[in-house]
Amino acid sequence: MATDLEMSKAAVAGSDPASHQGIYWLALALTPGLGPARIRKLIEQYGTAERVFQASLTELEATGMRAVSAQSIATGKSLEMAQEECAKAVEARARIVSLSDSEYPSRLKEIYDPPVILFVKGSVEVLSQPGIAMVGTRHPTPYGSGMAERLATDLAARGLAIISGLARGVDTSSHRGAVAAKGKTVAVLGTGIDIMYPKENTRLTEQIVALGGALITEFPVGTPPTPQNFPIRNRIISGMSAGVLVVEAAEYSGTRITSRLALEQNRDVYAVPGNVTNKNSWGPNTLIKQGAKLVATWEDVWEELPTDIQAALSATRNESGEPEPASLFPDEARSPHEIKILKLLKADESTHIDQLVELLENEMSSSEIFAALFELELNGKIRQLPGKNFVKSF
Repeated sequence: MATDLEMSKAAVAGSDPASHQGIYWLALALTPGLGPARIRKLIEQYGTAERVFQASLTELEATGMRAVSAQSIATGKSLEMAQEECAKAVEARARIVSLSDSEYPSRLKEIYDPPVILFVKGSVEVLSQPGIAMVGTRHPTPYGSGMAERLATDLAARGLAIISGLARGVDTSSHRGAVAAKGKTVAVLGTGIDIMYPKENTRLTEQIVALGGALITEFPVGTPPTPQNFPIRNRIISGMSAGVLVVEAAEYSGTRITSRLALEQNRDVYAVPGNVTNKNSWGPNTLIKQGAKLVATWEDVWEELPTDIQAALSATRNESGEPEPASLFPDEARSPHEIKILKLLKADESTHIDQLVELLENEMSSSEIFAALFELELNGKIRQLPGKNFVKSF
């Protein structure tokens, strides 16, 4: 048995995705009956993760761990599972970063229960970049998705990484805003690193990685999108960030969990005010009443950032030049037809194409309306929503 164990250790230690010590952290993370708190206590007791695997079965059982956990470690089963997981990570083109690795996000280490292992696809360096978490409802209004995208664009253009959960709605708009600015964004998954959820964001994840961002998760390769995973991953979203920005959220939502975690982790909380008659405004408006920073433009976030983060980002901006902010009130178009259409469209309420044709039937033909809409959308002055609905861009 000892020979098999040594062979297993040697094979796993030579795998590419993780560091030498990281392999042992991964093996502990995969050990049945061990959670993050128990793993950290073992490391404190033995000094390193590797030394845990040098202990005998009797010594391991003496620590108070469950018999199934001790046997998995002592027999080499945990290391075998780590070897298999490393092979899966290689196939998924992912890195494995452990709590002991220098690449592990320093802010995430500060929280009560940091994950002991992170699977990373894309840039590992971006994990250490100052970032803002952006969260909100999966069913935003046009106002909510527009504000999320505009704020993410402006903040990413100034060097902040946008951290969100890749979910439909505000998360997706936030990631897209960072991509539009060619900035960095980190998507924290509630699945394995090889499973994109929702599937329609697959192209978005490719853009995130291509621009130097990253996809990260604590769940093993192949983990499906089960409901309980998403509240668990929320602590990573808030834990990695300097603050959490809430755009739209109903009274009972995952966003409420994330904002509570942010407060527990001593993170700043920001909120975009919303229409009091809309249920999605309950979350941010309540947070503002409770002391969250009201956010209308990127400056509202910037002025609350820690001075060391401001200084680091300012130095980067001075080298690369000041980016142009996305305008809250877009400049009017030159074409008379475009001006008329812009006057009819709203930023917080969509207008169907049939309604536009009806309102403008005495002033321009349907083909002229279609042409003007095309030019406005091409220039970023309006956005087309599903079902041929249009809203004014922020």
